[in-house]
Amino acid sequence: MIEPIGSEQARTLDPVREGEVAAHAERWTARLILFLRGMAAISFVKGLYHWAVVCGIDAPTPGGLADYSTAYQVATAFFAVIDLVAAVGLWLAAPWGAVVWLTSIISMIAVEVLFPQIYGERLWVVAAELVLLAVYLCLALLSAREQPA
Repeated sequence: MIEPIGSEQARTLDPVREGEVAAHAERWTARLILFLRGMAAISFVKGLYHWAVVCGIDAPTPGGLADYSTAYQVATAFFAVIDLVAAVGLWLAAPWGAVVWLTSIISMIAVEVLFPQIYGERLWVVAAELVLLAVYLCLALLSAREQPA
């Protein structure tokens, strides 16, 4: 014999409350995705900037990229490609997008700190990249905590 559902049990199965709990529980994930989309936009702009340098736009000499050192040419071509790939992956919130983005920012930090002759030791770029990395790690950890086990 089936027992009738009590009023207390009926309230716990209420779909409106379930939706509210689910929406509240995924707030860090939503913030992480919003952050990733913002980083996608920034990576897109950075990639386009590097492609502009490759194409010779606003070059200091008529020779364009060819007049720069080989290290500068290689670094610029690398960041022109990796930033645009990271932008696509971040916009899609794909796991590989975050990996490519992390590779990009760690590479930029390494270039700025270890090879200052390439872009000129811009410590503000290093600081900005480290702040963005810290924000990403914080949001990723908070998002992972709210996921069911």
